[in-house]
Amino acid sequence: MTHNSPGDKAPPLVLTVAGSDSGGGAGIQADLKTMLALGTHGMSVIAAVTAQNSLGVQGYWELPPEAVRAQLDSVLSDIGADAIKTGMLASSVLVETVAEVLAGVDVPVVVDPVGVSKHGDPLLAPDAVDAVRSALLPTATVVTPNLWEVEQLTGVKVVDEAGMREAAEAVKALGPRWVLIKGGHLPGEPADLLFDGEREYRFTAPRHDNRHTHGTGCTLASAIASYLARGEDVHDAVAKAKEYVTGAIAAGFPLGSGIGPVDHGWRLRGSA
Repeated sequence: MTHNSPGDKAPPLVLTVAGSDSGGGAGIQADLKTMLALGTHGMSVIAAVTAQNSLGVQGYWELPPEAVRAQLDSVLSDIGADAIKTGMLASSVLVETVAEVLAGVDVPVVVDPVGVSKHGDPLLAPDAVDAVRSALLPTATVVTPNLWEVEQLTGVKVVDEAGMREAAEAVKALGPRWVLIKGGHLPGEPADLLFDGEREYRFTAPRHDNRHTHGTGCTLASAIASYLARGEDVHDAVAKAKEYVTGAIAAGFPLGSGIGPVDHGWRLRGSA
């Protein structure tokens, strides 16, 4: 799959299929920074281009399905991947294009079912939600919805931590192997629920008093994919990804006049 000279070995390979964030805090840019920080080689299939900054998303443009398919074919036919992560796919035709390819791969797939930005800007066409449900989620090793995306996908509205199991069961019924319900928007200590249909694991983290959290969802999904590519099982990949993201949130910094990004390089800076 890889073409290296004898003795050389490529790091684990992770492919992101997502949207470009011109502000560099989320999307493809966050994914690639996360992958580098976690010791993997990041590759990208750009599905959409956004015009965005710290204040929000000013516009987005989908790439043609043939451009997305060609990028996927180029990477997977020559280089391959040890894990794949999906983010913003924007439209039903792009969701279906990507899902068709993912159904034929045998590496872990992490699906971040991006529906809305941190600022509340919609990033998924309403008619694409059905395609995410029916085509994309069944390809997922792990799906990582936040509470708004849970409601968008299943109609289940979570108002407290007690409701997270019902949410996880509703998303699990759509076909992924594992579901990680992100409860960070609930009051109190943030708690996430990981569920495979039988076992459930809860992860808690301190809540940092830092509003610079742009890109947390992209970063978490990419971190999980990176650890899966490195050979971790799902539980350990999620645990280690959560630890990385918590540190990145704590180190988030101001940018522009709105919400700044998490710091993907916080561990690198800590050792500099």
